[in-house]
Amino acid sequence: MFPTLSFGDHEFAPRELEAIAAKAAGVLTRIGFKDGDTLALMLRNDPALVEIMLATRQVGAYFVPLNWHFKAHEVDYILRDSGAKTLIVHSDLLPSIAAGIPADMPIYRVAPLAADGGGALRRASPKPGANDWHSLLAETEPMRGGSSNIRGMVAYTSGTTGQPKGVRRIPQGGGPDMAARMERMYAQGLGIIEGARCLISAPLYHSAPCSYVMFAARRSAWLRLEARFDAEATLAAIERFRITDAYLVPTMFVRLLRLPAAVRSRYDLSSLRFVISTGAPCAPEIKRAMIAWWGDVINETYAASELGYLTTISAKEARLKPGSAGRPIEGVSLRILDDDGRDVACGTIGKIYARQDLMPPFTYINRQADRDALEHEGYLTVGDIGYLDADGYLFVTDRRNDLVLSGGVNIYPAEIEAQLMTMPGIADCAVFGVPDPEFGQSLVAVVQADGDVALTAEQVRAFLATRLADFKIPRTIRFRDALPREDTGKIFKRLLRDEFTRPQS
Repeated sequence: MFPTLSFGDHEFAPRELEAIAAKAAGVLTRIGFKDGDTLALMLRNDPALVEIMLATRQVGAYFVPLNWHFKAHEVDYILRDSGAKTLIVHSDLLPSIAAGIPADMPIYRVAPLAADGGGALRRASPKPGANDWHSLLAETEPMRGGSSNIRGMVAYTSGTTGQPKGVRRIPQGGGPDMAARMERMYAQGLGIIEGARCLISAPLYHSAPCSYVMFAARRSAWLRLEARFDAEATLAAIERFRITDAYLVPTMFVRLLRLPAAVRSRYDLSSLRFVISTGAPCAPEIKRAMIAWWGDVINETYAASELGYLTTISAKEARLKPGSAGRPIEGVSLRILDDDGRDVACGTIGKIYARQDLMPPFTYINRQADRDALEHEGYLTVGDIGYLDADGYLFVTDRRNDLVLSGGVNIYPAEIEAQLMTMPGIADCAVFGVPDPEFGQSLVAVVQADGDVALTAEQVRAFLATRLADFKIPRTIRFRDALPREDTGKIFKRLLRDEFTRPQS
């Protein structure tokens, strides 16, 4: 099934999108893709990205969307770890990652969209011999038929090791009853119903926005894809296209709420039916403000790449249970366990374990031991901490011990620390998150210099800028003669975090 896709000045009808996706599937088979192979994509929000994602369903291939802020070092690891056979990339992004692409990997370029003299979006003409994706698309016959195995996205996530882990799901059967239950699960988690008019502007390299688009396709919804998020443009799009459903993260809520009152009141938002927020917890005060403005259309879902969609909470429930992540959705059961793996009493904080019977099982690519470490008696955890109340509502009190959630993006301090430790003049370091009114959290790095070496924050940022995406570079960098340590010798991050979050007297 295919959505109606709206982007820029063009609307792709379902049959048009289906035809393009079939040709894209034809290209993939022509260049050697088979059932179970993996395709890497480094594309901004663009109709081409949606077309190719849909094409992988027909071929039976996995796709790995790469964050287009990544540098060569980050791209090199994921391309090799995922076993990707080919990379499709926006041509203007290629120079910054070229050094990280394996020499034998085929590359296909997508010309970026740009406004012509009349304001319409058009693609630049390809350079001769540039392995242009759209030139290949034009000369390829569509694929007929397709694989019975729909594999989908490989999401890269991480933890305390600093090296991302690829979450790959293994297709399972199940028949019509299982398919119907999965549809209900996604509908509870994302809210899209038949006839929905959806809006998404979050980058599709994240797993939740990607899932949103693919489920909209399954529902044959009308989907407006924006190249990027802009607060006022979002309000204008809701009014212009009579949007009923939207995907927004808490940082977007913050930016919407910061619009002047005159701007906020300028647009008709009465068409909205279901706005879903996921990927990062929404602060109760932000949610209350959005509900007061938009009404009872604000919903939140708690999920993880490994576990799938677990709980959901409506606006009405949020008023009664502020701060809750909601109750389990279809196929989900939850347990809260202590450090010894025992169930704790209602209202007691412990580690959150979940079982989602409707999601296909997953592996971590090349990391089976890490995958096995998540499981306890058939339940899985990603390390989040929380509790269940007497009514079965989940409260998440801490998201993965060191994980930083900034603007809905998962940032893993261990990865940044590993890079800092390669910088001459640094003896040790600690990276952690602190509350931020706009992004939810922002990064702080505390650095211990090696001997009498004199470093500046600007030098540290410049060093990281050649190795990591810009959003991973700490906003605050401080220097210490020594870092506090626990009895075991491990850096006492909590003391550092408390120091940066303690109210100033």
